[in-house]
Amino acid sequence: MFADRARIIIRSGKGGDGHVSFRRELFVPDGGPDGGDGGKGGDVIFEVDKGLNTLIEYRHRRKFSAQDGEPGGKRRCHGANGEDIVLRVPEGTVIKEAESGQVIADMSGENSRQVILRGGRGGNGNMHYATSTMQAPKYAQPGQEARELEVFLELKVIADVGLVGFPNVGKSTLLSRVTNATPKIANYHFTTLSPNLGVVDLEGGGFVIADIPGLIEGASEGVGLGLEFLRHIERTKVIIHMVDAASVEGRDPVEDIRKINQELASYDPELAKRPQVIAANKMDALYAEDGEDPIQRLRDAFSSDGIEVFPISAVSGQGLKELLYYVQKMLNSLPKETTVFEQEYDPEVHLKVENLPFTVEKSEEEANTFIVEGPRIEKMLGYTNLESEKGFQFFQNFLKENGILEQLEALGVKDGDTIRMYGLQFDYYK
Repeated sequence: MFADRARIIIRSGKGGDGHVSFRRELFVPDGGPDGGDGGKGGDVIFEVDKGLNTLIEYRHRRKFSAQDGEPGGKRRCHGANGEDIVLRVPEGTVIKEAESGQVIADMSGENSRQVILRGGRGGNGNMHYATSTMQAPKYAQPGQEARELEVFLELKVIADVGLVGFPNVGKSTLLSRVTNATPKIANYHFTTLSPNLGVVDLEGGGFVIADIPGLIEGASEGVGLGLEFLRHIERTKVIIHMVDAASVEGRDPVEDIRKINQELASYDPELAKRPQVIAANKMDALYAEDGEDPIQRLRDAFSSDGIEVFPISAVSGQGLKELLYYVQKMLNSLPKETTVFEQEYDPEVHLKVENLPFTVEKSEEEANTFIVEGPRIEKMLGYTNLESEKGFQFFQNFLKENGILEQLEALGVKDGDTIRMYGLQFDYYK
């Protein structure tokens, strides 16, 4: 089964917590803090595997997690780092933030390996927080929280040339004749249910061509299979329109090209502006009869747009050499770089995590008094003006959102009890 889309949840590893301990040795009764640091959490990494051509591995498993870092230990022991998780994808996979659809990374060109979610930093042990005024800190830094993100994986094949046309006009036959691809071919609509890639080898070079299936009128609106595969043409530099010039099934080739260009423009206006060439197929089925020449009719309709028409027969090979060398000439005049989609969403910015330590304790020396301290509290007090109404409201929200009020209640705080935060002292009322 061909799978070119998948929706998964990725989670980096949580950082290990810093440790609280004090040096206890013979003849050293009051040793200083020696709590070690926690280990770093594992990263979530995406890597291109050129042996893959679908996202089928991500259809049956929903969540992928890196390993958490281990907590620090006594005697300054550092916790082990968590292992990274490496997710392998086909070249051309675009990773998007699922809710907004914004691009996080395009696994194409030179970008063959990228860290998408970084693991949380390990927390500092209490040995880092000893100061002249706080020689026995009873707090350590918790490990940074894991980052979790739902992402949408979308495979957009990398090909120089996109072969488009209505069903049953001979695209698969052409691809099998001019490349090393072996698509399944049969005489009924929607034969091709996945993009077929093939390499055209020519003297002086070559190019990759993709048979884009399922384009019918209304494809850009989700009719038929068109919308499923329009994404695969986004990177192509040249578009070959293949039409049934003999009208074997009664189709009008001029109208077919106009309808497909309309679908391309509806999906992405830039697509319809790509250089185009027309392959007028089934010339072997044309009979010399009175009436309009279909090749001349195509030339009259599209010559003003600078689109060349090549009469061919995919079955006999007639006209294919001229078509392919013309396409190669077109590609030689265009930039060589692969289209790469720029980053629009940076998880490092959107999922920023800050995690400084603090402690909430009941005083052993003063009755009905509770002490809240630690770097997180110091930092908050440093930028909060408690004399303003807005600042005091922020302060109250800080206590609630960081779980400080919850911890005070768990320790048995009552209305009228005293709360101390460094130089700040206030009475507690619920």
